[in-house]
Amino acid sequence: MPDTTTLPAKADAQKTEHFDVLIVGAGISGVGGAYHLAKQCPGTSFVVLETQESFGGTWLTHRYPGIRSDSDLYTFGYRFKPWTSAPIATAAEILAYMGEVIDENDLGQHIRYRHRIASARWSSRDNLWTIDAVRTDTGETRRFTAGFLWMCQGYYRHSEGYTPEWQGMETFKGRIVHPQSWPKDLDYAGKQVLVIGSGATAATVVPAIANDCGHVTLLQRSPTYFIPARNANDLADTLRQLQIDESWIHEIVRRKILHDQAVFTRRSFEEPEAVRKELLGGVRAYLGPDYDIDTHFTPSYRPWRQRIAYVPDGDLFRGIRAGKASVVTDEIDRFVETGILLKSGKTLEADIIVTATGFNLSVNGDIDFAVDGKPLDLSETVTYRGMMFTGVPNMVWVFGYFRASWTLRADLVADFVCRLLRHMKDKGAKKVEVALRPEDKDMPLLPWIDPENFNPGYLMRGMHLLPKRGGKPEWQHTQDYWSEKDQFPLIDLDDGVFVYG
Repeated sequence: MPDTTTLPAKADAQKTEHFDVLIVGAGISGVGGAYHLAKQCPGTSFVVLETQESFGGTWLTHRYPGIRSDSDLYTFGYRFKPWTSAPIATAAEILAYMGEVIDENDLGQHIRYRHRIASARWSSRDNLWTIDAVRTDTGETRRFTAGFLWMCQGYYRHSEGYTPEWQGMETFKGRIVHPQSWPKDLDYAGKQVLVIGSGATAATVVPAIANDCGHVTLLQRSPTYFIPARNANDLADTLRQLQIDESWIHEIVRRKILHDQAVFTRRSFEEPEAVRKELLGGVRAYLGPDYDIDTHFTPSYRPWRQRIAYVPDGDLFRGIRAGKASVVTDEIDRFVETGILLKSGKTLEADIIVTATGFNLSVNGDIDFAVDGKPLDLSETVTYRGMMFTGVPNMVWVFGYFRASWTLRADLVADFVCRLLRHMKDKGAKKVEVALRPEDKDMPLLPWIDPENFNPGYLMRGMHLLPKRGGKPEWQHTQDYWSEKDQFPLIDLDDGVFVYG
């Protein structure tokens, strides 16, 4: 395959194509954006550029055993397409669902796969973005121009996961694997497997491989919260028994889940100890009264400061209780030939070590951005509602929710983009950007998110790369779907925040 790591300074001008809108990424946000654009802005020309060989984003990148959603598909699914299966879905089920959206709405004609975007450059003289891409299968360069850029690339680097540099890793005689790049030839049958991590990925891998391993050990530095429950929705099942139309079921169940989530989120702030006891009680119900819940499943932080993963049918805990899996809560001193030496002095033996240690934050999809010839540093900008940035014209960025399903915000942002594009057309405007108003000039500028509110590792490691937030709700990503669902449709597009040209 040709070397595609570098891009010629100038792409072949004969291959330049122009579109009104260019969508970056064919994951859950990009496919949803394409749907909304086709439906809400008929006649708008657009293209979706995707680096991978097919659609799916996260659900295509991650191929480790058991890969599944950690939130329900009634809310992670699109609002416009009913979800008809179990609430927690496998990657294959999610990809099939997305494929139906593409086929049913003839979106495939707009998607270009194996197009890695190298640079995006805005010109105020032309009111255009120029996007240079490389075909990853042929090494050919492609140039596109677009009036509007819609960033749906997600928030992490798909090419590699995050693995800390532990002392002695090179001495380990077994195999070290990150779930994000799970090898097809990995044979763990009868092996001693050690999974490092405490989040949703670790909680998925462990039960998925437990029956085939000799034994699997979950090693965590500190515990996290989980919600173990049946992978079913009683309300949906009852409505189906009553032969209610699936579109009605989808809407009713979505509303019920969102109502329950709103109550749970509010309670996690107002009565955190009560919520903590309920969450730990759910784990204890599977593991029994004699299991050391305090050491292995009682986090030091209040609920919802990090994402809470759903454990369908308690499979992680059933594996632990059956003796097929175990949990060790300790810190790594260093790797040794046969496994890992812990700071407690104990050695954990392993044939395979799985580092379920998180993501590398990728704020702009590893694209080289420039505005009027100046390299773009997003950390020097201020975000408008977590989707636009001061000094960056004609661009909207999709970043979902931490405490609710990502797609809920992708749908809200899509509505906003389509309304903004129609408004620009009505005004005859070719350019729009957000700017601080006179009343915002003395507003304190703060990190993207308050660590006291939410503090997962990938955000803490990459906070210096992210835009600033202001002291007012419109200048921050509030994480509050229940407010934003009412606020977004009422955004005044002629407010002084928006500067047109």
